[in-house]
Amino acid sequence: MKRHVTLFLKGMGMGAADSVPGVSGGTIAFVTGIYEELIETIRRFGPGAIGVLREHGLKGLIVHLNLDFLIPLLAGVAASVLSLAHLVSYLLEHQTLLLNAFFFGLVVASAIVVARRLDRWRLVFLVPLVLGGLLAHYLPVILPSGGGALMLVVAGAIAISAMLLPGVSGSFLLLTMGMYNTVIEAIKAFDIVTMAQFALGCLVGLFTFSRVLSWLFRHHYSTTLYLLIGFILGSLPVLWPWRSLESYTMSPDGEVVPLQYRLMSPEGYTAVTGEPAHLWLALALALIGFVVVVAVGERSGADSSRLSTDSQSMSRE
Repeated sequence: MKRHVTLFLKGMGMGAADSVPGVSGGTIAFVTGIYEELIETIRRFGPGAIGVLREHGLKGLIVHLNLDFLIPLLAGVAASVLSLAHLVSYLLEHQTLLLNAFFFGLVVASAIVVARRLDRWRLVFLVPLVLGGLLAHYLPVILPSGGGALMLVVAGAIAISAMLLPGVSGSFLLLTMGMYNTVIEAIKAFDIVTMAQFALGCLVGLFTFSRVLSWLFRHHYSTTLYLLIGFILGSLPVLWPWRSLESYTMSPDGEVVPLQYRLMSPEGYTAVTGEPAHLWLALALALIGFVVVVAVGERSGADSSRLSTDSQSMSRE
C-alpha cells in the first residue's frame, strides 16, 4: 500500500509537470527514480503480452505488464491533470513569471541529479549532450501545425513521446502545434470525442517511442543519459522567468504560438515591459523548486539503481 501511495504521488507530480508548457513529466519520473522502470513497463505492452496471457493466464499477464506499478502511477497522472487543469490555466495567464521561476529551479536541479548518476566521462559524450540541447531548443520550430481530428492524433503521438523525454515539454510542443488550448479545454469540459482522438495518438506514440528508449538504455546507457541531460539543459531558455516574446505565429484556431523569446535580466525585464520583476519572490520559488528536486533525487538514488537492475533483468526476459 505504501508503494502504491508513493507511486500515485509521483504520478501526480508527473501530471502537474506535463500540464505546464516548458516542463516534462519525464523529468519528474527520472528524478523520483522510476524512469527506467516506466520505459521498460510500457515497452511490454505489445503482441508479446498475448503469448504471456495464453501461457500464464491473467495473473501472469498482470505481472508481465507490471500493472502493480503502472496503475497507481497513471491514476496519479490522471488525477493531477484533471484536477490541475483549471489551476494551471490560471497560473499561466496571471502568474507566468513566478510559475516559470519555480520550474526553472526544478529543471536545473533535475540536470544535476541526473548527472550525478553518471559513472564515467569521455569527450565523445559531448556529442549526445550537445545534440540533446539542440533538439530540445529547435524541435518546436520544425513541428507541424493545424487542426482537425488527424492533427489531434498526430499531436497526441508527438506530445506523449516528448513527455517520455526529460527536458522536452509535451505541453510546450502542443502549444507550438496550436493544440494546447484545444486539449486543455477538452479536459476541462470533459469532451469525450476530442480526448479520445488525442488519446489514440498518445497510445501510438507511447508504444512506439518507449521501445526506442528501451533499446537505447539497454545498448547505449551512458550515451542516452548524456542525451537526456542535453534535453533538460536545452529546455531552460523556455522557462527563464524574465523574457519577452520576440516572434510568434498564429495557429489555425487563433492561438499565439511562441517562436523566439528575448531573455533579459530582471532589471531589463522591468525596463522593457514595465512590469515588476518580482526578483526575490522568483528567486525564492526557484530555490524551493531546486531544493525539492535535490531532496527527492537523494532519496530516490538507491531506488534508481535497483530499478536499473530490475529493468535490465526485465529486458532479458
